[in-house]
Amino acid sequence: MVTKGVLHFTILKYIIDKGFAPNIETLSVLLNTDKVEIEKGLYALQDYHGVVLHPKSPNIWVIHPFSLAPTNFLVKSAKGQWWGNCAWCSLGVAALLKEDLTITTNLGAHDEQVVIHIINGELQEKNFCVHFPIPMRNAWDNVIYTCSNMLVFKNEGQINEWTKRHNISKGDVQPIDNVWNFSKKWYGNHLNPEWEKWTMQEAKDIFLQFNLNDKIWDVETSNSRF
Repeated sequence: MVTKGVLHFTILKYIIDKGFAPNIETLSVLLNTDKVEIEKGLYALQDYHGVVLHPKSPNIWVIHPFSLAPTNFLVKSAKGQWWGNCAWCSLGVAALLKEDLTITTNLGAHDEQVVIHIINGELQEKNFCVHFPIPMRNAWDNVIYTCSNMLVFKNEGQINEWTKRHNISKGDVQPIDNVWNFSKKWYGNHLNPEWEKWTMQEAKDIFLQFNLNDKIWDVETSNSRF
């Protein structure tokens, strides 16, 4: 049976190389495994929070940091184009690609578009901030909604206006440069056939390492994984 780590790695590598996700038939060939076992493996990976499948089929919708459906974050390099789920994820895509690229997004998902450049591993536009309104302990209650609200803004004043307009509670506000460095750590082991999700304690330790100490980042202490 294919391990979760190998399945996760194979999917990510395929997305990076092709720009879209492999289907069951393709995974069956790549992993020399029966399609029934691949489908079981995908659902097991979903239960592990390693992938998000479409509600009525075992087709890949999200495998963090990539979205396989259009989002507000387009990551583009000389090699290809991909969608990130959110500000955090799009920086995570950049961390996995390890090449010069741009991230195109709209501030607060409104009408002002900005392009963020990463060159030689350095974030060029460091004057933006990222808003995290959904508590991390609730992130997987509806992870698509959680990701869709992690957006880029000019400043905290713009976030205050945005939260009032949309009746969304204000969460933690982080400088985009800190989120970039955090993303490199968080997604640093994703392209590893022996990948495992962070434990809750590991997640808490990483949050503290990057001064993510607002109540938004509180998670339970347990043996489960984030």
